[in-house]
Amino acid sequence: MEATARSVVERLRSAGYEALYAGGCVRDALLGLTPSDYDIATSARPGAVRALFERTYAVGAHFGVIIVLEGGAEFQVATFRSDGEYRDGRHPRSVTFTDAREDALRRDFTINGMFYDPVVDEVIDHVNGRADLKAGIIRAIGDPRARFAEDRLRLLRAIRFAATFGFTIEAQTWEALREAAPTLPSAVSPERIRDELTRVFQGPGRVRGLDLLSESGLLAVILPEVEALKGCEQPPQFHPEGDVYVHTRRMLELLPEEISVSLAFAVLFHDIGKPPTFSLDPQEGRIRFNGHDRVGAEMTAAIMERLRFPRETIDATVEAVANHMVFKDVQRMRVARLKRFMARPHFADELELHRVDCASSHGMLDNHRFLREQQEAFAREPLIPPPLVTGRDVLALGWKPGPKVGEILEAVQTRQLEDGFADREEALAWLREHYLPVQ
Repeated sequence: MEATARSVVERLRSAGYEALYAGGCVRDALLGLTPSDYDIATSARPGAVRALFERTYAVGAHFGVIIVLEGGAEFQVATFRSDGEYRDGRHPRSVTFTDAREDALRRDFTINGMFYDPVVDEVIDHVNGRADLKAGIIRAIGDPRARFAEDRLRLLRAIRFAATFGFTIEAQTWEALREAAPTLPSAVSPERIRDELTRVFQGPGRVRGLDLLSESGLLAVILPEVEALKGCEQPPQFHPEGDVYVHTRRMLELLPEEISVSLAFAVLFHDIGKPPTFSLDPQEGRIRFNGHDRVGAEMTAAIMERLRFPRETIDATVEAVANHMVFKDVQRMRVARLKRFMARPHFADELELHRVDCASSHGMLDNHRFLREQQEAFAREPLIPPPLVTGRDVLALGWKPGPKVGEILEAVQTRQLEDGFADREEALAWLREHYLPVQ
């Protein structure tokens, strides 16, 4: 991709325009990371950009942004600009096309405000970003209050960059961030909030991200259900680590580096049903959270719908939260139920949720070990083999279509999963013996 990005720059330069790599790709390259994309800043106006390249489309031509499609990749090519007044906490009302220095000064953080000239191999730094990158500092360009007032999404971006790179947020930038935190939900779309949270919690810096969200006040306004975990005490015999928030944070620490989106949020939300179900047994003096898994699943669905997550991600996360207490019963399950439980599409994530749930609290991993052993024992054949009997076979015996047919098929499958049938004929014989309809 870099070679193609360079060719885009060279074509702009050959036409007499200034053109440079800009923003995140420069930052990542200086950190020794491979950029995921390349943004290009140029003195060429949008019309000139479109005239130079065969395949383009405008995503914000009035802001000077054109997408160039070249070599199977997309490149955002933006005219150097300064921004006019911001009115909605996200977008400028107008822009003025200008030069590279002015363009750098309107960006969010110094580490994102650098340019790179790939033709002469030179970093162009008008904002002292290279020094901050070396020192591991997230610093707003210019007045941090003004930068956050212009675009409230920058509040979450600051958290994400600090979490991702393990950087410190500079003191004045942090103070301004905390002051502006309560204003974020009214200015930023749920989809944008969702995307930033996903990058934080799916990434390896998720614990630092949670800490920064909490300390900044952003957690309380974005995810008040998680904020409510603080101070929610738990039975010490099962949770010597502390309250529900401490427990959840510890679980995030124990996750592997690479995880799915649904696992990240299942860990974050698995116990959000505890504060509303908290009770103290007056006779035993024991803390209880009756039905917290069911309540937590309902709350999880509401949060993720509020943040406009895709339905598939919502369903997987809700199922994990709803089932996380079922794992305590796996060693007492009948074989058929156990196989059905383990055959569900997101079982691997749920098993990992169970592992970190136990490891972060009482430390008893016997059910986890049992399930891993069962995975090995069942590995020689499908957990749910193809059915030997179908609904047509049941109807052929004289049963009428209806719920009873499903019950019979489930009974046959249970027998198949537990005791097995040699073949279809044996299954049909068992079906005739046990399920001939009453005449």
